Amino acid sequence: MELRYLASFVAVAEELHFGRAAKRLHMAQPPLSQQIRQLEKELGVQLFERSTRSVRLTSAGESFLKPVRTVLEDLEIATRVAKAAGRGEYGRVTVGFAGASSHTTLPVLTRAVRAAHPGIELVMRGQTYANRALARVADGSLDVGFVRLPVTQPGVETRVIDEEELVCALPADHRLARCERIDVADLAGEPFVSFPANTGSSLRDITLQACESAGHRPRIVQEAPDSYTILALVAMGVGVTLTLTSCMHIQQTGLVYRPLAGPPVVLRAALAWRTDNPSAALRSVLDIAEEALPTPGTHAAPEALTD
Repeated sequence: MELRYLASFVAVAEELHFGRAAKRLHMAQPPLSQQIRQLEKELGVQLFERSTRSVRLTSAGESFLKPVRTVLEDLEIATRVAKAAGRGEYGRVTVGFAGASSHTTLPVLTRAVRAAHPGIELVMRGQTYANRALARVADGSLDVGFVRLPVTQPGVETRVIDEEELVCALPADHRLARCERIDVADLAGEPFVSFPANTGSSLRDITLQACESAGHRPRIVQEAPDSYTILALVAMGVGVTLTLTSCMHIQQTGLVYRPLAGPPVVLRAALAWRTDNPSAALRSVLDIAEEALPTPGTHAAPEALTD
């Protein structure tokens, strides 16, 4: 059964006149009459009672009309959705991010996407830390991830969206809390609170690198899955931690932040996506991100922790 036969049936049913229906469909009357006869033949029922003066629906035609309208309306919706998806106005984009460090950038992006393309669904995957987010982007299980540079994964493209510095968080009554700046070497032997080793946290890796560069390994006494919990434990006096300036919005009684001594350790946050990802919706999200989360101006190269 051809869809054009259904459209012809609806036109005749609404006009109850073959001439007017043919004009509405921009076709001649004889082909229209032929389509209706072919449709009746396929169905095995008569849809119209015809006379030289009038056309009216049979009971079978009346029963057929409503579901046919539904089919054609659904087809129109499906067509619009497909075209919108092809333009990147509709679709589903999975986003991996990790808690406190993305609290300023992520809401800006999600609001901008909703405003520009409400048909795009952003599926948020929380507690997807930078290293794990990168791996999931690379294997295709995420469309876009919040990661940290450097990224050397083949087939993955990045764009910097933020720059932040490594700082020290201490209990307010800690012996070093009176210092204006903290030398990482002075943290030797101190109890540390950190992300677990298996979370894919780049911050844990950077903490280890910073301490090793200062001549010691951090003595990690407790682990927690997010910055909010880690900093709460620091405020309780469990230990110290190295965190990021993007987490300094977390203010708790008994918690203080201090910059590190020496050249600032600058970390670059970025969006990452597969270059061969065919999703038009992803491309729209990335275009919106260019406006909502522009790349910061050029700064001095970050302190190298791997040398």
